[in-house]
Order: sequence, then structure tokens, then C-alpha cells
Amino acid sequence: MLYTAYEMTHAAISPMRSMARFSHEILTSPLNPYAQLYPARTSAAMIDMFISATRRYGKPDWMLKPVTIEGEEVEATPEVVYELPFCRLLRFTRSDKAGKRNDPKVLIIAPMSGHYATLLRGTVQTMIAEHDVYVTDWIDAREVPLSDGGFDLEDYTEYLIEFCQFLAEDGTRPAVMAVCQPGVPMMVAATLMAMDEDPARPSSLTLMGSPIDTACNPKKPNELATERPLSWFKKNVIVTVPFPNKGFLRRVYPGFLQLSGFMAMNLDRHRDAHLQHFRNLIKGDGESAAAHRRFYDEYMAVMDLTAEFYLQTIERVFQKRLLATGQYMHRGQAIDPSAIKDIALLTIEGEKDDITGLGQTEAAHRLVPNLPEALRAHHTQAKVGHYGVFNGSRWRGEIQPRIRAFIRDHYKGAVTSPRLKRIDAA
Repeated sequence: MLYTAYEMTHAAISPMRSMARFSHEILTSPLNPYAQLYPARTSAAMIDMFISATRRYGKPDWMLKPVTIEGEEVEATPEVVYELPFCRLLRFTRSDKAGKRNDPKVLIIAPMSGHYATLLRGTVQTMIAEHDVYVTDWIDAREVPLSDGGFDLEDYTEYLIEFCQFLAEDGTRPAVMAVCQPGVPMMVAATLMAMDEDPARPSSLTLMGSPIDTACNPKKPNELATERPLSWFKKNVIVTVPFPNKGFLRRVYPGFLQLSGFMAMNLDRHRDAHLQHFRNLIKGDGESAAAHRRFYDEYMAVMDLTAEFYLQTIERVFQKRLLATGQYMHRGQAIDPSAIKDIALLTIEGEKDDITGLGQTEAAHRLVPNLPEALRAHHTQAKVGHYGVFNGSRWRGEIQPRIRAFIRDHYKGAVTSPRLKRIDAA
């Protein structure tokens, strides 16, 4: 009923939004002689705020800027190269000479935590100049028909293995970057591939703000996930997708509830940002208003998660910490990260991260005792929070150069696999 009520509210407000847009056009029209008067500007600003607060935010576009490679401006275009029911693997195909360079393949695993993969726009923008970049583009669960089956942590892990195997078809082990949430399933995937001696296992794994062990310096999200039993989450935040969405009858954790949680964690900051936006609209500060809209167009665009994936994440990652305590099972098979011996590991944390506390990502190193010191590194970035770990000036100037060097240092050791040769020969 909650999801249906949400959809019906959107539908009921639709005529009001149409009227508001019409009124806004009249108030701001250059033909309106009163448009520059304070009452008109204030009314237009209020209407603009109403439209923004009540509209539905769709999946954002990537909108990448051209990058300079060997003195030339190069466009990078997202292209679907592999598709599964709940995820499309995108490759950012570069034009001109850059498309022929033998840059390291990098699989960037976007978080499946409510926002779309475009949240990593800044990450991708920086990486594409020197890497052959692939990104997991997770699909909104309400857009996946029930006939396509479920999607849980086991499926997520197997998707990551399948993507690595796809990228390794040329015999080169890819580098992998897991941003936030996918750190645990990617560690499980890397462990399974190491245990199987899979030739497609990553050459290096970079974990960025990932909740490997949530007992280390727990933050607000950790507390929210552990202060109530799993039964509470099943009863209060899991709903059924209503008709006429493609995922009709699928049980999900809806994006609008996740967004409410995001907003509640930093309510004062969001309130102040919107108040300042209102003032900027009245003043006619178009540049500041545009920057606000760009941020919130991304922030407000959310997707649904399957119920099974969400509940397993709450239980296994936050409540029971199964990977950190050596109790994680994948389809009945015990996961032993000590099997990882030749997958270089880099962990990145933000000093002011208020989502994944300091030490939670670095804990990954304790799980791989058989990994040589030469294949591991850790970096704590000063003066950045969670978002700054993978976006912003310090990401571009201090974090990304470290990742770039780490990937290249260990990518050289990725050699052609005899097993892959036999597959190709067959």
C-alpha cells in the first residue's frame, strides 16, 4: 500500500505541477513588465522550489566532458557491451587515437545503494583519460519483470565474477575498483576466483570507502542497520512494486525510502542548501542555482533494490559482519580470503567519512594474510568525507594518481592464461 500511495500522490499532484510550470513561465517571461520586481521574483522562486520538490527524477545522463589525450580532445561514449537482467556493463569507448591505445582495463563497480551509476560521473571522468573504463550500470528493480527471477548477494557476486571473466577474454586480468557498498561482494568474488585459480581474477582490487568491517568506528548508517532486528526491516521498509511498472509484484526496498534516509542523516545541511538556493533564485544568481540543480538532479534520482539483496546486506554486512568474522558463505561454500595471494589490494578511506568510518575499509588487509606486502597499500585522504573519496578536487589531485600508479604497477604482471587460450582455441 505504501508504494501505491506514493505513486497515487505523484499522479494527484501532476495537475498542480503543470499549473505551476505555466505560472512560472508567465512570471519569468521577458515580456512580463513586472518580472524583475521583488514580488514576482519571490513568487517565481517559490514555484520553482515546489516543482523541484514534487517532480519525479529520472535516471541522469552521463554528460561526460571531452578529455585531452596526447594533445587531442577525445570524446568518451558509454556503450553497453554485456547485459544481464539486473545490470548492464558499460564501456566508455574513446574516439580517435585513444581507442587504439593499450591502456589498462578497469572495471569500476558502482554502488547498488539507491543511486544510479552516474553518481560516479566524476570518477569515470578522471579515469577515462588513461584507462579502458568499464562500469556496472545497475538497473532499477522496479523495471525488471518478475519473470527474470530474483537478485540477492549471491547473484551480485556472480555478476561480478562474470564481468571479470568477460573482460579477461583477451587473456588480460582486469583491474577492479569497488566504490563503497560493493566492497564486500567484490571481496567474496575475488576470494572465489582465487580459490578456483580462475585466470580471470583481477590483477588488482581497489576498495574505496567500503564497509568491510562495520565494527570499526561505526557511523550513523551502521547504527541504523543494527539497532533493529531484521524482522523490523522486513515489515516496515519492504514493499511491492505496483502496476503498471515492469517489475509489478516484485518485493523491493524502494528508492524513495532510501532517499528519505539519506536526507535525514544530514537534514540541516540539505535545509540550508535549499534555503540558500531559494535566495539565489530571488537574486537571479543563475550560476549558483544551476550548480544546486545539477547536484540535486543526481541526488534525488533513486532506484529500487530487490528485497532479498537489501535484507541480506543488512544482515550479512552490518548486523552479523560475516566476512569480517570469517563466517561468510556463498551458496553453502565457506569464503576464505586467505586464498588471495596475487590480487594486489589497495584500500582508500576518507578522514571525515560519515558513512563508512575510518578502519572499515582498511580491515580488508587483515583478511588476506597470505598476500605479500609488496601487493598491498592503504591511503587515508585528509579532509574528505565519503563522497570526496571518489569525486572532487582531492579525488582528482591526490587519490586518483595513487590508484593510477597502483593499477599500472600490478597490471604488468597480468599475463595471458593458458586456460583462456584453450577456450579461445576451442
